[in-house]
Amino acid sequence: MTNEVQPTSGAFTLTKQDNGVAILSMDVPGESMNTLKAEFGDEISTMLDDIERDSSIKGVVLTSGKPTSFVAGADISMLAECKTAEDATTIAAGGQAIFDRIENMKATFVAAIHGPALGGGLELALACHYRVCTDSPSTQVGLPEVQLGLLPGSGGTQRLPRLIGVQQAMKMMLTGSPARAKQAKKYGIVDDVVPHSVLLKVAEQFALKRKPEREAPQKSVMDKMLEKTGPGRNMMFKKAREATFAKTKGNYPAPGHIIDVIETGINEGMKAGLKAEAEAFGKLVMTPESFQLRQIFFATTEMKKENGVEGVKPEKMKKVGVLGGGLMGGGIAYVTSTKAGVPVRIKDVRAEGIANAMKYSYDILNKKVKKRFMRNSEMQKQLALLTGTLDYSGYQDVDIVVEAVFEDLDLKQKMVADIEENCKESTIFASNTSSIPITQIAAEAARPENVIGLHYFSPVDKMPLAEVIAHEKTSDQVISSTVEFAKKQGKTPVVVKDGAGFYVNRILAPYMNEAANLILDGEPIEHIDKSLVKFGFPVGPVKLLDEVGIDVGTKIIPFLVEAFGERFTAPSAFDKVLADGRKGKKNQKGFYSYKGKKPGKEVDESIYELLGLSPSAKLSEKEVAERCVLMMLNEAARCLDEGVIRNARDGDIGAIFGIGFPPFLGGPFRYMDMLGIKHVVARLNHYATAVGDKFAPADVLVNMAENDQTFYS
Repeated sequence: MTNEVQPTSGAFTLTKQDNGVAILSMDVPGESMNTLKAEFGDEISTMLDDIERDSSIKGVVLTSGKPTSFVAGADISMLAECKTAEDATTIAAGGQAIFDRIENMKATFVAAIHGPALGGGLELALACHYRVCTDSPSTQVGLPEVQLGLLPGSGGTQRLPRLIGVQQAMKMMLTGSPARAKQAKKYGIVDDVVPHSVLLKVAEQFALKRKPEREAPQKSVMDKMLEKTGPGRNMMFKKAREATFAKTKGNYPAPGHIIDVIETGINEGMKAGLKAEAEAFGKLVMTPESFQLRQIFFATTEMKKENGVEGVKPEKMKKVGVLGGGLMGGGIAYVTSTKAGVPVRIKDVRAEGIANAMKYSYDILNKKVKKRFMRNSEMQKQLALLTGTLDYSGYQDVDIVVEAVFEDLDLKQKMVADIEENCKESTIFASNTSSIPITQIAAEAARPENVIGLHYFSPVDKMPLAEVIAHEKTSDQVISSTVEFAKKQGKTPVVVKDGAGFYVNRILAPYMNEAANLILDGEPIEHIDKSLVKFGFPVGPVKLLDEVGIDVGTKIIPFLVEAFGERFTAPSAFDKVLADGRKGKKNQKGFYSYKGKKPGKEVDESIYELLGLSPSAKLSEKEVAERCVLMMLNEAARCLDEGVIRNARDGDIGAIFGIGFPPFLGGPFRYMDMLGIKHVVARLNHYATAVGDKFAPADVLVNMAENDQTFYS
């Protein structure tokens, strides 16, 4: 017989059982996932009062009423209401107080975890005395707050290091990377990993145990020396700060605060650590970096809910064809089979091409098997979705064909004709072109309404963006279906208007061209790249050109010059570089040297001789970065004004996810708002006078400056 206590708000239900174990279930009404909200405090306190009063309750199993997740984290929208750091500190302290109370309850608390337990969800679980999770691939635990410019604010910075050791806990918090079930057990985060069918049963068994006395696992004598002695800890935290600063260049305040707060707790005790955690959380909530990172989170969350065309429901893609077995084709086949879980038929003119495309998937999956992130049987199941053909056999029933052949208009038009001849009337033809307008690819199509652009970024398995490019005749149904297909592949799709360079490459080209002009002005290559990395880009523009391929990176320029005129003209020196056989990393010959002990790390000094230059840094890092970035910002404003992108939000996400625009700056449009449009126009006018007309501010920016407008309200 059970006795159920009804909740007041409906988020929590307490079910008392005859065996002395109560089930405390969280199920936030109207939400697909549980998130912790400040207003739940009173409800949880009432539940805990009831548990404390009832001496028959020996243990409590904390579980989720959601079928696919535990608790996805705290509801970060509540932070927007914080007017001061103190307001945010109060929220953190409130969460700490509740979790402290759970930890100090007489009854044994057990977290029964299935699906994601992230951020505040893991902090809630850490306050419990035991944690049991399922072996489901969807189960993961982590503290990803750093990705929002924050730190765990409800005790996570204090409990995780004490549970699994400082170094592993610090690594998880500084990267925000989650641990899968087996990893979580190995690290000591969970006490057991079980099938979903017995999760509650095993959790109940733990709930009837006494509370454990734990000591963080130490993996070696060196770990003990680092974590258990004063000098060792000092060295450990010093090295962590150095490594963190080398990576962030000081652009992100959260990692430094995470290290400080962990150190305070380890050296001064839990109480001091929790106080420091709450205060640091409050400070970080008010930083511009956290504001921008939270806006990115909200933007991507919004985009996941949107159709390609409002009100037009997508068709499901049940079978996919990929044309071309190169790196892009292999990557597209991989994300389609592994993420979307859809059968893929790869066509190439050579058997080696098909083999290479399949090897792309095998190599990635096999690494996961070796690291025990995946079972061999699961790998075989995913590989079985890939088949190959040298003709169009097996193409008669594909729903979408993604073309990833050479950038040649005649070849792509032939592919359209072939697909129209060999596939269904409804089959979508999606071109992965990076430079050729989709209108031209569809020019001779019998069914142009089925032709669309689907531009991925390399490497496809890692880069999160996909540009969906509709030409004037593309049907709304095809747009919505292609957007949904890209989402299923794990991409964040941005719908852009057809035209040379689309959006991402169009704003990237002037940025890259300006870097090339700076080289010809005598600025050292490493000085240019370091300046932009310090600004916040993951790699500098010259290094990026080497990575992409100098021949590939320059191929788009003629299309842009033809469409938009002289402002896109690349320095003629590129011809000399290409004539010298320099294609970059792929042929081990570019702006960087790929020989010696540091391949790809040092500039190939012979490039200066080839270009007839004697490099000498005359401009500051700030000036170098400003010149390159202003060219990008100016072009982004033009793209929005011309309707290439639908709104500033899409432009920001496209730049961040497509080319690594610094996330802490929020994207080109939020960055311009932050600088002030008048300031942007003034700096463009300064360089237009000092350097040349290519810096002349876009008309839309001039008008916005005159009318005191911003891109975001």
